[in-house]
Amino acid sequence: MNNKTRVSIFIDGSNFYYSTAKKGMRVDFQKFIEELAGSRKLITAFYYVAPLDISEDVNKYWKHQKFLDMLRKIKKFKVVLCTLKKIKTAEGSFIYLVKGDDVHLSHDLLMGAVDNLYDTAIIVSGDEDFMPIIKTVRERYRKKVENAYFSKSSSYNLRRACDSSIPLDKILSKIIENQKEH
Repeated sequence: MNNKTRVSIFIDGSNFYYSTAKKGMRVDFQKFIEELAGSRKLITAFYYVAPLDISEDVNKYWKHQKFLDMLRKIKKFKVVLCTLKKIKTAEGSFIYLVKGDDVHLSHDLLMGAVDNLYDTAIIVSGDEDFMPIIKTVRERYRKKVENAYFSKSSSYNLRRACDSSIPLDKILSKIIENQKEH
């Protein structure tokens, strides 16, 4: 019988993208989820993201689709598509907001706990909106929750709500270094 701790990873794709893009990092997601899981048994890694608006930039749209297709090929990796909402500002320009990502992540986190699919959940986000669901998962379902975070886009309150926290800067620098070696 395998007594390894079962782990599921929940990645806030927008938060992750902007935190890594600022640093010019290209992340090998297979290595990333393996590093986060460590010696534990990875059940599923979820990546919450909205597809880009094709009318805004066709090339960027197809590049993003290719990226999502690459993620879908990773074993135990699930891409969860959310909605991209285009909003006109008072100045007449447009901004885009990802909608539904927090709800989808919270739903999957809760249902995984209810169905006893994992022992430990790793939330890759700096968004403290997840605090209520983390509290429920920890207290009612006795699941361990870890917060993997970027130092520049992290919520102190979110880290405190979790059992432990993982600074992503160290993990990513390790993966990036390994990429340079090969």
